Amino acid sequence: MREKTKKSFIYAICSVGGAGYFPKAPGTFASALAATSFYFFNPAWQVLSLLIITSLILGILFTPYIEQNSGKDPGLIVIDEVAGQWLAFLFLPLNNPAILITGFILFRVFDIWKPLGINNLQTLKSGWGVMLDDILAGVYANIILQILIFYGVFR
Repeated sequence: MREKTKKSFIYAICSVGGAGYFPKAPGTFASALAATSFYFFNPAWQVLSLLIITSLILGILFTPYIEQNSGKDPGLIVIDEVAGQWLAFLFLPLNNPAILITGFILFRVFDIWKPLGINNLQTLKSGWGVMLDDILAGVYANIILQILIFYGVFR
């Protein structure tokens, strides 16, 4: 693959088709796109799992290339937010917009504040640090959503 084509491909993947170039809060914008796409397409858990795993692998493989040129975890990399946001909704019913909104907010809170060991994951080398902090934020958001659903908060 020619270098320019390779670079364009990697940047397109990691910026999720250019969403990472959104002028204000590109991570939040990408999370909103991920939540909205999940709501409208409502994929089966198997499809969503495959999308999350594919995003995770591509992010781990490609983000180091961007970091070489743009520094540690630049804002244009948003594939991590998309994977984490989708993970927040894995195995959840999405027949209620309140679940979508709550999941979006929970994921963003965990992703931005990085509590409970999330911040520690950022120190991992290569694309692992970029991707895994958002994956853990998605796991935490999912657990809280599962608990809220179990206790009937969204009835």
